[in-house]
Amino acid sequence: MSTKDFVEKDYYKVLGVPKDATEAEIKKAYRKLARENHPDANKGDASAESRFKEISEANDVLGDPKKRKEYDDARALFGNGGFRAGGPGGGSFNFDLGDLFGGAQGGAGGFGGGGIGDVFGGLFNRGGGATRTQPRRGQDIESEVTLSFTEAIEGATVPLRMSSQQPCTACSGTGDKNGTPRVCPTCVGTGQVSRGSGGGFSLTDPCVDCKGRGLIAENPCEVCKGSGRAKSSRTMQVRIPAGVSDNQKIRLRGKGAPGERGGQNGDLYVVVHVDEHPVFGRRDDNLTVTVPVSFTEAALGGEIKVPTLGGPAVTLKLPAGTPNGRTMRARGKGAVRKDGTRGDLLVTVEVAVPKELDDKAREALETFREATASEDPRAELFQAAKGA
Repeated sequence: MSTKDFVEKDYYKVLGVPKDATEAEIKKAYRKLARENHPDANKGDASAESRFKEISEANDVLGDPKKRKEYDDARALFGNGGFRAGGPGGGSFNFDLGDLFGGAQGGAGGFGGGGIGDVFGGLFNRGGGATRTQPRRGQDIESEVTLSFTEAIEGATVPLRMSSQQPCTACSGTGDKNGTPRVCPTCVGTGQVSRGSGGGFSLTDPCVDCKGRGLIAENPCEVCKGSGRAKSSRTMQVRIPAGVSDNQKIRLRGKGAPGERGGQNGDLYVVVHVDEHPVFGRRDDNLTVTVPVSFTEAALGGEIKVPTLGGPAVTLKLPAGTPNGRTMRARGKGAVRKDGTRGDLLVTVEVAVPKELDDKAREALETFREATASEDPRAELFQAAKGA
């Protein structure tokens, strides 16, 4: 969080409490909002996750009496990001917050020594006091896995071998072969530097001298070349939930590369590929199957047995006069949905025409043809063609 963000964010508004709220009121508001926006209760909702982080950040400041006082003092001093001072005509003028707090990066801002950052050094981890390098989030990792059709429907636990950047074992992740890196003087251990962009605003970029680490190795480790990270391979068992589809990407929080200096782990993204099944297909949460029936079954009706995926066959009633291509439904025999229920099995009827007939069967069909000779199944087709 940059100094400018800290001054401009209204944490009271985030928690929905007045500026004179008591500690108990702040705690109560935070707990209520945290429960409503917790990632575990809003899986896959990126906006809820962002809101939860914002709420936690607000509570971290307002829930600490010392930080809250420094926050209130800072906002009183810096109105909406600008330092307000009465001019000859009662007006005001603005300084770039990046300049005002930049004393630790060269004394910009004209306040001497560590700059005005010394006033709030304990809160911002900058200024003349003891500096502290910032936590760094681990990298996200992406992997792929191929499942059978049945594994995708029912879920499976699969081994994944992954390569990622881990803390270097030779230097214990410090980047220095003696284990004693120094704090980067350019960014003062934050891993970021501010630059003016005009109009009283400043932008934050990764520090080029330490490459965003906040530390510089005087004696670079020969294994990781001073980065503190080294490539490592590991195998882990990953549970793929039931009902995944082909090319679906699954996010596993915290299963990516480890963070640095207490930073949170990255995430693991698994792209799932699903093999085809020789009998069953899939349409969203429903499974599909084509079942051949004889001409007499379609014409006279009856009961037919239909296979299901990984379970016993089901019996469906075939109405008399069922046409070729009709689809029937076996409920609850499909893929698993997110809520734990199942879709349906869609059964499409395909009338099978015998390739060969014995004399008895041929004679029976000849008799049937004579009995239905007056019926022309193409009559309506020709009438419609003439009408067009």
